[in-house]
Amino acid sequence: MGKKADKELIIGGIRTDQRLPDQMRDVEMEVGVITSSNGSAKVSFGKTTAIASVHGPRSLFPKFLQESTTGIMRCRYNMAPFSVDDRKSPGPDRRSTELSKVIRQSFQPTLMLEDYPKATVDTFIEVIEADGSTRVTGINALSLALASAGIPMKDLVAACSVGKIDDTLIVDLNGLEDNNSESDVAVAMMPRKNIVTLLQMDGVLTKEEFMTLLNTAKKSCNKIFEQQQATLMEKYKGDE
Repeated sequence: MGKKADKELIIGGIRTDQRLPDQMRDVEMEVGVITSSNGSAKVSFGKTTAIASVHGPRSLFPKFLQESTTGIMRCRYNMAPFSVDDRKSPGPDRRSTELSKVIRQSFQPTLMLEDYPKATVDTFIEVIEADGSTRVTGINALSLALASAGIPMKDLVAACSVGKIDDTLIVDLNGLEDNNSESDVAVAMMPRKNIVTLLQMDGVLTKEEFMTLLNTAKKSCNKIFEQQQATLMEKYKGDE
């Protein structure tokens, strides 16, 4: 979210990148991109690209962090210094630290780590190109990476962003829209179980707008989920 744009971002129902309000950018998914990890994936929404990797389950140290009845997942989200036009300082900042926690929490309802007591699954998300909707792109990549690592889950997690510009709800905000939206909502869910695992909102919406937005987000997440499934099946169909 940010200040109002100097030009109209929706004209005649068409956005500046020629998309309809409920249309996502081109989505690309690939698994197994980092051979040194237990699981990995790369996901792109238009010009936003995130790479996720999974390491573990492995022993957790120091021991006082261990859970005796279950394993835990740790997450580090980071935006590469070259991912934005204005080069950012390397290393974690306040936003990255907050989003690392939010993303980890969005996976808690689906993870099944009871068979890995005292262990950790360490996950990493690196945004290498940023043009809006970075956190949800990272979540989609991490969901694929966890699946490719064989981490037990009740369901995949699919995520999308929905916002409001000029009283119009739009899906998959690009950078310009992200910076000039009246409202911006990140939604993650377990599609098969219809369980929302993340709902993070900036801005103000009426109750009616919110319910419409949530329904729109779920439809988009289901489309993403279908592509996640297809990506995994294509990668591992020969391993059966």
